[in-house]
Amino acid sequence: MLSLALVRVRGVAISAVFESGKAGLDYCLRTKPDLLAVDLFLPDLHGLEIVREVRARLPETRILVLTAHPDGDLPARLVAQGVQGFVDKAEPLSYIMQAMESLIQGGMFFASQVPPNGATATAQAALPKVAAGARTDPQSFSLEAVKVLSAREIEVARLVAEGFSSKELATRLGLSVRTVEKHRANIMDKLGVHEVASLVRWCVQTGLVKM
Repeated sequence: MLSLALVRVRGVAISAVFESGKAGLDYCLRTKPDLLAVDLFLPDLHGLEIVREVRARLPETRILVLTAHPDGDLPARLVAQGVQGFVDKAEPLSYIMQAMESLIQGGMFFASQVPPNGATATAQAALPKVAAGARTDPQSFSLEAVKVLSAREIEVARLVAEGFSSKELATRLGLSVRTVEKHRANIMDKLGVHEVASLVRWCVQTGLVKM
């Protein structure tokens, strides 16, 4: 049903559909798609494991996560791992199509009615541990990052706060050093800060990195 709906989204061409995570991940790493839509609870591999692998090896691929089991902690964890979109399956199908269009155009899209903390303890316990550098404390996370910075700027800000130089960032993200420097300048301007120390504090406060 989702595949049939997505063919109506402007600029989307579906290259493949998989029921298992391993086959889908192998295909992504081999073909390097522009966009990946992934469920969290797959038969053989958790969606967050796929997200981590794709984000580490395909930094240009944009990621949309779909799940029927959201919790209050999940949006923070996804943003911290570089996911650009998240839609609860309980939301209308049109939300997924809007999310696709937003991600294709370089934006972000988050839509979910998450329950209070503790209401989905079973589902939350099933989630694998998040890689080092990602906050998991929902009380320490703020959606301010999503509102203020673009998806690319969030990536750059997080890596700068973790100590990467502009040259290292350029190599890691497949960008020129000049482009990275421009992103850094835009981030500083948007946040109203003038030194890396202040940027680090902001990233910690918004939950993008942890001390």
